[in-house]
Amino acid sequence: MNASLFLSTLKTNGKTLFSYAIGSAFYVLLIMLIYPSFAKSNAMDVVLKQMPQKYLSAFGFDGGMPKDLSGFLAGEFYGLLFILILMIYSVILSSQLMVRLVDRGSMAYLLSTSVSRTKIAISQAAILIFGLLLITIITIATVLIGSDMIIKNNDLHVSNFIQMNVVGFLLFFVISGYSFFFSCVFNDEKRALAVSGGLSVIFFAINLVAKMSTDFDWLKYLTVFSTFNPSDIAKGTVDILPISLGLGFSGLVLYTIAILIFSKRDLPL
Repeated sequence: MNASLFLSTLKTNGKTLFSYAIGSAFYVLLIMLIYPSFAKSNAMDVVLKQMPQKYLSAFGFDGGMPKDLSGFLAGEFYGLLFILILMIYSVILSSQLMVRLVDRGSMAYLLSTSVSRTKIAISQAAILIFGLLLITIITIATVLIGSDMIIKNNDLHVSNFIQMNVVGFLLFFVISGYSFFFSCVFNDEKRALAVSGGLSVIFFAINLVAKMSTDFDWLKYLTVFSTFNPSDIAKGTVDILPISLGLGFSGLVLYTIAILIFSKRDLPL
């Protein structure tokens, strides 16, 4: 990695990284603010009982209203909003860091310096991963600090909550990995965005279908999103070690292949 390039790119994209992190923190804070009123009321349980079981299963509410903050956050934030925020971040920033520079001719200026292609790709990948880590850490800090300030009898299961974020980070380590791969393979930014974004949406939709019907349960083997079940992790019923190792290895392979391809391929200059 080239430190100068990393710092320069971080300075250029710093506002973008922090905007996603602050956005994630803002949404999770709003959800924590409404949690006390839901925890004291049975109204949510009544509403959930009236909704289709398949829909509830898809978003982790099949067991009714969660009885603690970890479960509430798992269903209300990590089941959808967290995924959308990091999905958009992974797809968009990966294209900005690589294929946009190729598409607009800016990559030629980087290649004219003494920095090798491999170091350029590694530095850009490091920015993408650093942003994922930043968003995750700020979200965790917001919940850990905010829950003590907002909720009188704080019932957050810290260990399960941290595990939920670890698996979430590693899931998007993989998603950002294949997004970065497409950004290194294509010369056209719109095409890279369409492929990485389209694939992510398809994976997410497949996961929803697999959760909604036992007839399509086999579909979970076709999507990376099936590795992330925040509600089950919040309940402490998931061993995250094999999942984490699998996701970590997969993400590392994707980034490595992307960097190797970029270092060898012909580029339009």
